[in-house]
Amino acid sequence: MKFLANENVPIASVNYLKSKGFDITSIGIEYSGTADEDVMKLAMEQERTIITYDRDYGELIFKHGFKPTAGVIFIRQQPTEPLETAKIIGSLTSNTDLTFKRTLTVVDSNSLRQKKY
Repeated sequence: MKFLANENVPIASVNYLKSKGFDITSIGIEYSGTADEDVMKLAMEQERTIITYDRDYGELIFKHGFKPTAGVIFIRQQPTEPLETAKIIGSLTSNTDLTFKRTLTVVDSNSLRQKKY
């Protein structure tokens, strides 16, 4: 599984996930200032699952027709510490019942919802 961390994902989490063997690219490091639409296009080209704290991604999927094959993980609550995102992604990827393909996964402190597209 390959990931694309949006600019709002803490670099510490990106680096931690890399150190654990995750294939993850960071918009903040490699493509700073990229518009959300271009992040979607990049994710589609590279078949990466987007990790974001930006609620606009749901709108891009369901109102504007962007359909990244590898899916989008939208984390609703802002991280309270730099490695929180890494912990969330580690937990999600260890759950073998979850699939992210063509799915918007919404995570908050008390729940997880998935909506196929």
